[in-house]
Amino acid sequence: MTIFNRAGTLALAVAAMLLAGCAAGPVGNRAVPEPAKPVELERYMGRWYELARYENRFERGCEGVTADYSLRPDGTVDVVNTCREGSPGGEASAADGHATVVPDSNGAKLKVSFFWPFYGDYWVLDRSQDYEWAIVGEPEGRFFWILSRDPTPGQAVLDQHLQRARELGYDMSLVRITRQPPT
Repeated sequence: MTIFNRAGTLALAVAAMLLAGCAAGPVGNRAVPEPAKPVELERYMGRWYELARYENRFERGCEGVTADYSLRPDGTVDVVNTCREGSPGGEASAADGHATVVPDSNGAKLKVSFFWPFYGDYWVLDRSQDYEWAIVGEPEGRFFWILSRDPTPGQAVLDQHLQRARELGYDMSLVRITRQPPT
């Protein structure tokens, strides 16, 4: 696995956005709701497969996307995002980051950094009781992900997740389905 060559691009894009006071991409949800449920970090840890997202500069061309979370002894979270270039079987590259829980957010809001000192919001807007799926966004409505523990849950399950995202106010015309390798 190579170092995520997009990490530098992500860091520069985030830095430029913060310094310029502007955000990336179109707004796909002008009224992002507060997270629906608290998040027990220990249960959220582990591997997640990206099923869908709003396209963004730092994931352009990525398929087979995964996010691995592990809890550090100090209560912060190690984050490893992996992309497979162009196809689910493409060359893998990874970006390493870390996250901290936002105080008084019941574990549902984090600040994530892949390039210090820049942090982005990561809100777990909804999740299943068994932590098998999650819908993630941020307060500006420009980034959005549907994550699952199962890389290929089937079309009916994906449709349920998309319907829940629609109920949360997300614009389905901006959603890009992520291809995952068959299990």
